[in-house]
Amino acid sequence: MKFLLPPKSDGTGIELPEDVRQVTVIGANGSGKTRFTEYLQDKLGNSVFRVSALEALSEIGRNQTQRGSIDWIYNKALSSPTFLHRDALTMFERLMTLLLNEEMEKLVAYKVAVARGEDAVFPESRLDAVIKRWQEIFPDNHVLREGGGLLFLRDGDAQAYSQKRLSHGEKAVLFYFGSVLFAPVNGTVFVDNPGMFLHSSLLRRLWDTIEGMRPDCRFVYTTHDVDFAASRSENVIVWVRSYNPDTNTWDYDILPPEAGLSEEVYMALIGARRPVMFIEGDATHSIDAKLYPLIFKDHSVKALGSCNKVIEATRAFNDLKAFHHLESFGIVDRDRRDEQEVKYLRGKNIFVPEVAEIENILMLEDVVKAVAHFGGRDPHKVFHVVKEAVVKLFRHDLRQQALLHTRHRVKRTVEYRVDGRFTNINALEEHMNSLVKEINPRGLYEKFCREFSSYAANEDYASILKVYNQKSMVPRSNVSTLCGLSGSKEAYVQTILSILKTDLPDAWRIRRAIHRCFGID
Repeated sequence: MKFLLPPKSDGTGIELPEDVRQVTVIGANGSGKTRFTEYLQDKLGNSVFRVSALEALSEIGRNQTQRGSIDWIYNKALSSPTFLHRDALTMFERLMTLLLNEEMEKLVAYKVAVARGEDAVFPESRLDAVIKRWQEIFPDNHVLREGGGLLFLRDGDAQAYSQKRLSHGEKAVLFYFGSVLFAPVNGTVFVDNPGMFLHSSLLRRLWDTIEGMRPDCRFVYTTHDVDFAASRSENVIVWVRSYNPDTNTWDYDILPPEAGLSEEVYMALIGARRPVMFIEGDATHSIDAKLYPLIFKDHSVKALGSCNKVIEATRAFNDLKAFHHLESFGIVDRDRRDEQEVKYLRGKNIFVPEVAEIENILMLEDVVKAVAHFGGRDPHKVFHVVKEAVVKLFRHDLRQQALLHTRHRVKRTVEYRVDGRFTNINALEEHMNSLVKEINPRGLYEKFCREFSSYAANEDYASILKVYNQKSMVPRSNVSTLCGLSGSKEAYVQTILSILKTDLPDAWRIRRAIHRCFGID
């Protein structure tokens, strides 16, 4: 059966190949994902089978009336003699009684056939398949058939218990396994939020198993979970941007598989309606992740870890600008990059500050003065003392810093120059020997020493922040105590963040100082 996606806002449509088995619909909240899949369901008619763990476990969920649904099958079965429990309140309970009812019918039919002397084979029921898969997912859990019902027993437990004591996640797995077996032959199974109630470590194996149980069916997932979308091996990912109710059309596209996007970039694509800012650091603990969302308030800020990941994500995102229509930027520390490296990165939408690293941003003159003012201290006096302390620290570390800059420059130059092709080892060896003379590490070192000495002699605070990599600068400069705080780096950082969350002039002053540091007007 052809799989035609809903009409696009530009009047076109997309038809997927008939052999596509996995389709994942993603998009921001309010983008129209639900209406998108409902449109598909209406067009596919009786081949549709809807699966929602949230609806299945809710006692106030709607009763599915669509032909072939679990509720429809249950209500139809009630009209004939069955072993069904007639008081099943939830879709989950109706599914479980359907599974038990089918097993009882098969066993009775088998008993009758044996009594007639027929060559009967002991029947395998849907329940057998469900229990087998259930115990593969939860190997420490066992299912017992007793008194026409099911009991569950975990390893180490002394007593079995009913399905009512199962966790929501355990019930969801049972529901998924059981319900999919009732889907129509060659049908399309629509799964709403496939990770509902489940630990992420289960998802890939669980849905691989479920898809394997119904190789005849196509699966259409609606989710916010990027990890899940990436876990489908032959997946077509449809990104829904927006819905126009007046024309009943959507703005959507197929994510190109050749893009090589990381999961982080997918996340930005899904949730962002603002320009995206990729940054270094840990999303939970790093200063970057805490500070930059308060500085770049008009951007969706995403922490990726290393500077290389930031650079690659920004490149990949901007290569697809025609697809997603969003601006993408990155922020990396300056570290010991020279002006040529900085110029190259800025040309690729990577912001590089006029200071060495994130800690130095906290020590910008206007940032220090704003925190001092917020703490009720004289901003000019505080900064004067802080500046003297930083210059003194830099003088002490000057030669070590010069050596670190020399090592970085040598390393970068060698990386660039050793990529040439050489016909033999002698040519490579000769090239390496010439590099030592060409690079002249000692000459570089002495040059850095002269530059850094002039910064220290002139007390050039801005230039010192630009070249001085010293993560302990905040505590060693005593800036926190001078600003009237507890004295710890954490207190100083937290005060900056607290100021930025206000509308005070000090917040504006800090934000403006950091924007200038990145060359932003």
